[in-house]
Amino acid sequence: MAIEENSLILIPARYASTRFPGKPLVDIAGKPMIQHVYEKAAVVSDHVYVATDDKRIYDAVLAFGGRAVMTSDTHRSGTDRCYEAYTKVKELLQRNDPSDGTSDPCGMP
Repeated sequence: MAIEENSLILIPARYASTRFPGKPLVDIAGKPMIQHVYEKAAVVSDHVYVATDDKRIYDAVLAFGGRAVMTSDTHRSGTDRCYEAYTKVKELLQRNDPSDGTSDPCGMP
């Protein structure tokens, strides 16, 4: 079930939460929580990215084959983080036609 062929899903993920630090990397049934979220999103869109300011989260996403975008650590909300990621991903998708088989210039799969 795809939303639309050109839909983009951005998942904000922050490690330094005051209520639950490290939540995106918590193991749930053998996978980090962020992987469960990513896999659910990937069911409805081919363009899913995790927007994070933390290298541990970025590396975890790449390790399971996902896409991630590093963002500033100064954002006050997930919306701000997603907007920054959107501007980066939009530029990448415009420069890189995903159907042409080339790899992403920023190292994202």
